[in-house]
Amino acid sequence: MNKDTVDKLVIFLAKRDGIDKLVKTFQYVSKLVNWHVEPTHPAAAKRFKQWEVASGLSRKAFRTGRFLTGFNLLRRSPGSTASLRLLAVLSNAGEMVYFFFDHFLWLARIGTIDAALAQRLSFVSAFGEAVGYVFFVIADFILLREGLRAERKMRRSEEKSEEDEKRIRTIRGERVMRLMAVAANVADLFIAVAEIEPNPFCNHTVTLGISGLVSAWAGWYRNWPS
Repeated sequence: MNKDTVDKLVIFLAKRDGIDKLVKTFQYVSKLVNWHVEPTHPAAAKRFKQWEVASGLSRKAFRTGRFLTGFNLLRRSPGSTASLRLLAVLSNAGEMVYFFFDHFLWLARIGTIDAALAQRLSFVSAFGEAVGYVFFVIADFILLREGLRAERKMRRSEEKSEEDEKRIRTIRGERVMRLMAVAANVADLFIAVAEIEPNPFCNHTVTLGISGLVSAWAGWYRNWPS
């Protein structure tokens, strides 16, 4: 591992989101391994299950206060149009509900408050999460479409300046990041639906495991220092 990669890894792990994506990877890898080895190696499966649960609880603790991030995002980047501003409000409101009730879900899971509340808190948290992700995805598709239109317009121009070429490269970079965001949000939406309306597909270990890893690795890519 060269010095540049090590430096980037240090910067990545210094971020709250960087640590979260790393621990999320542990959580869902251990979930898949537990499912795979449970029939043949129950003792090892139990250890991986404990790792999964510990990773999930530690992520909840580490996200304390995260619901306030939505207010800051709305203040800094409310959206360039009325429709994007509305989508920003709805998506961030859903995410704030998710993170806020996730605090109480964590307390219920560790036994600090009545554990019987866990199912109800999980539903409210996951519902807010799902609503937020739906509007985040809609907003990202709108912005992707706008970026494509802007790029086509510049490419059709007979006299492209150096500034236009630079802008095209910027649009392409933003497109990749938005596609990563869509992948992460859709994957997390599957996980949220599994909590809201349990069903054989979304609640299958493989679906949850792959969704968790897609979300973690897409977030890893977005947060990795350029």
